[in-house]
Amino acid sequence: MFEIDGQKIGKGFKPYIVAELSANHGGDIERAKSSIKAAKESGANAVKIQSYTPDTMTLNSTKDDFLINEGLWKGYNLYQLYKEAHTPFEWHEELFKFAKSINITIFSTPFDESAVDLLEKLKTPAYKIASFEITDLPLIKYAASKQKPMLISTGMANLNEIKEAIDCCKKQGNKKVLIFHCISKYPADILDYQLGDINLLKKEFNVEIGLSDHTVSNLASSLATALGACAIEKHFKLDETDCGPDSSFSVTPNQLKSLVTECNLSFEASKTNFLRRTDSEKENKKFRRSIYFIKNLSKGHILKKNDIKRVRPGYGLDPKYFDEIIGKKLTRDVQLAQAVTWKCFE
Repeated sequence: MFEIDGQKIGKGFKPYIVAELSANHGGDIERAKSSIKAAKESGANAVKIQSYTPDTMTLNSTKDDFLINEGLWKGYNLYQLYKEAHTPFEWHEELFKFAKSINITIFSTPFDESAVDLLEKLKTPAYKIASFEITDLPLIKYAASKQKPMLISTGMANLNEIKEAIDCCKKQGNKKVLIFHCISKYPADILDYQLGDINLLKKEFNVEIGLSDHTVSNLASSLATALGACAIEKHFKLDETDCGPDSSFSVTPNQLKSLVTECNLSFEASKTNFLRRTDSEKENKKFRRSIYFIKNLSKGHILKKNDIKRVRPGYGLDPKYFDEIIGKKLTRDVQLAQAVTWKCFE
């Protein structure tokens, strides 16, 4: 367990919901602020941005290595994509101040050391490492050295690469680590997620586990919460406007609100209480089967099998006593449809 801005994250606590703004500001800082406000009103615990420039992310080249030839962003080169999608460094201070003014946590994904330096100046409460950077151990080392919680997505990574990233944090003395089970496909099909891997990750690594959800519904997040995920990250947009490269797999405020509700319900519904029954369930015990007389019988009668029956409701002796009471003598008169109790016998 660890805390971000005083909010506890870990087993036994409600899922920590992170609304990922990414490029859904559409290049408009006022839209970014409105999105942050909408995330707050939808019940998210935090909003996350991304901290890079096209020059800190890639090279401005049209060589084959830098061209995107398939998928959601086909036709871009990397520099064009990141130029369109980036959140300018000049916005960061204003966005952090705005989030603080409406009392929602904000942090970011840094993509190089200069972004970490910027976020440190803004007193970021946590760092998120993107799936594509999980193998950038120098970046992880630098961010982890700041002793803030480290949230690391695991898309495309094998167990050894995940272990290396976690170990890199721990070698800096930073044990506040959460790994997001993640599939780096945009959007992703829920079947791609293999949500049972959450249990594998919990068993393999002694850190908190979350889900970075790139599907277009809330089902994966709800199921992950029931499996023990303690944090959910979901891409978020202000409305249905196609305002950025990530908008096609981002949820709207109403969908985010539903996600928060569904994940919290999944968390509550999946708690263990060692089969202590609720009062509402105890009320229904009266509709269990029990033993009833099916004849009018007189005092002194020796009970036979065809004198009694196991039926609903449950006010008589439990069915397990059926054979035990056969042959016993009645100490009082009994009537048809009377519950059998121990008081009926010697």
